[in-house]
Amino acid sequence: MRIKRRDLIKRLTMLPLAGSVFPLESLLSAPVAVDNHSLFLQDDQMPELHRKALVMDGHTHVMTRELLMGTDIGQRYKDGTVDLPRAKEGGVDAMFFTVYTPEHYYPGRFETKNTFRVVNLALDQIEKNNAVIELALTASDIERISKKGKIAAFLDLEGPFDLDGDINLLRALYRLGLRSMQLTAHNTTNAFIDTCNDVSRWGGINGLGKEIIAEMNRLGMVINVAHASNDAILQSVEASKAPVIYSHGGFYGIVPHPRCITDEAAKALAEKGGVIGIHFGSLFNNPKYFEWQTDTKETTPASVHSAELNTIGEVDEELRTEVPLNFTGEIPDEYWMHVDQLAKVIDYGVNLVGEDHIAIGSDLDGGPELPREIKDISDFPQITMAMQRVGYSEKRIKKILGLNWLRVIREVTGR
Repeated sequence: MRIKRRDLIKRLTMLPLAGSVFPLESLLSAPVAVDNHSLFLQDDQMPELHRKALVMDGHTHVMTRELLMGTDIGQRYKDGTVDLPRAKEGGVDAMFFTVYTPEHYYPGRFETKNTFRVVNLALDQIEKNNAVIELALTASDIERISKKGKIAAFLDLEGPFDLDGDINLLRALYRLGLRSMQLTAHNTTNAFIDTCNDVSRWGGINGLGKEIIAEMNRLGMVINVAHASNDAILQSVEASKAPVIYSHGGFYGIVPHPRCITDEAAKALAEKGGVIGIHFGSLFNNPKYFEWQTDTKETTPASVHSAELNTIGEVDEELRTEVPLNFTGEIPDEYWMHVDQLAKVIDYGVNLVGEDHIAIGSDLDGGPELPREIKDISDFPQITMAMQRVGYSEKRIKKILGLNWLRVIREVTGR
C-alpha cells in the first residue's frame, strides 16, 4: 500500500513516545513496509528544531569525485549523495570536510602526493564557492561561519598523510589548514598504528604513533581513531592529552563488525571527553543486514593491485570507474534499514556513554547503504525527526546534531 507523505507524518505524530532505552532485541525487528519515496521531506517540512540547531556531520566524503571527474561541489549532481546545494537543503551548517586517499594509491607510494592534491583541491573548491562555504580552523570559526548562513568546512583526512608517518608532512598539512586526521591508513596498518581490518603489526600503536599523537596535541589537531583496532583505540586515547574522536562507525554490541567500536573502547574514549559519530550504513547498524550481506566491497590491501601501477594517472583512471563512491546496490525490504534504526543505535550509544559523547558521522559519498528515508544529504532532517520520535529533549538532540562536535573541536583547538 502506498502511503502519502502527509498521512504518514500525521500517523507518526500520533504514535506514543518511546522511552529512552531500546531493548537490544528490538534492533532485530523487521522494517515496516512503506513506500520509500513518500518519506522524503519537502523544504517546508523541515522540523523547526532542525532549523534552529547547529547541524554538523562528522564524516562527509568530498573531493575524490571532484579530483577525478573535474566536477564542482557547488553544483547539483544527478548522482552521489553530497553537493553544496543539497547540503543547504538538508540544513547542514558544518561538516568534517573529509578528504580521502584510498588504498589504490598505496602500492606505488602515491599516498602523500594524492593527499596534498585533494587538500589543495578542497581549498580551491571552498574558495570558489565562498558564497556558500568557508574554511573553519576552530570551533569559533564554525560558529561565525554558521551565523552568516554559510556551511563551515573543517578539513579532515581519511587515509595516510604518509605511510611512514613523517611528522614534517603532518606539519605541512597543518599549515595548509588540516585540523583533523584519521591515524590509520584507512583499512591498512601503517608504520605506526594497527587497523581493525588488517594485520596487527604493533599490538595497537608504537613509539612513532605516540610521537604523532603528541605532535597533533601540540598543534591542536583532532585525533580520529575510526578504522583503528580495539587496542589501538585504547592506547591512542591513553596517549592523547586531548579528547579523541571516532568519526564514523557503529557499535560492536549491536553489529559484530570489526569496524564497529567496542563498548570498552567507547567508554574509554568518552571518559577522556571524546565523541563517537554514528555511521549511516546498514552494515554497521542493522543486524539483519549484517547477517544477510555476503560482500562488503570494502577497500583493503588485498583488494587493490598487488603490482604497482606506473603512474598516479593510471591509479586515477582505475579509481575513476568507482566514482561516485556511494552504494548503488539493491537491498530486499526485510533487510533495508529505516531511519528509526539509526535512532535506536544513537540511543544505544547515549545509554552506554552519555548524551555528551554521541554525534552524527554519516560517511555520505563514502559508500554507506542508506536508510530508506535518506537518499542524500538533503534528507538530514530525517535524523532529527527520528530522535524526536524516540522522545529526546531539544537539548539532547542539539548536542547530537552538532554541539558535541563543536565542543570537542573547541577543546582540541583551544578556540
